[in-house]
Amino acid sequence: MRLVVAVVGKARNPALGEAIRDYETRAARYWPLDVHEVREERAAGASPDRVKEREGERLAERIPPRAHIVACEQSGKSLDSKQFADFLQRARVDDRDIAFVIGGAFGLPAEVSARASTRLSLSPWTLPHELARLVLAEQLYRAGTIVRGEPYHK
Repeated sequence: MRLVVAVVGKARNPALGEAIRDYETRAARYWPLDVHEVREERAAGASPDRVKEREGERLAERIPPRAHIVACEQSGKSLDSKQFADFLQRARVDDRDIAFVIGGAFGLPAEVSARASTRLSLSPWTLPHELARLVLAEQLYRAGTIVRGEPYHK
C-alpha cells in the first residue's frame, strides 16, 4: 500500500510550505507517502476549463496504475478523522494504493474527477489548494496516530 498526493502548485507562503512539509514528514512515519507537485498552468489568456484540463493532464501522469483515486473536492463526502483512519487502514489491509488529487485555483477537471472512486470533502468551505494540502497532510498524520492508538487524536 502506498499513498500518493498529487497536487497542483507549490505553497507560495514559506510558512505554509513549512507546515505542509512538517505534516507530510510526520504522515510518512505511518504510511508510505509520495507527494507530487505539478506545475500550475498560467491563467493569463486561457479559459478556466483549459487551465484545469492542462493541470489535470499533469496530475493524471502522477497517479499510479490501479490506484484508488480520491478527488479532494468541496462537493465530496465528509468523513470524520476516525472514519478517514478506518478508510486508510482498510486500504492497507487490502494492499491497495490510494492517490489523493488536489486541483489548482479552478479545481479539478471533470476528467480527473470522473476517474475518482471516491470524492472527499476536506471542508464545506472553499479552500485555497495550498490550504487543502495542509488539511490533508495533517489528517494523514492524525489517521496514522489513530490507527496506532497514539495520544495525538483527542
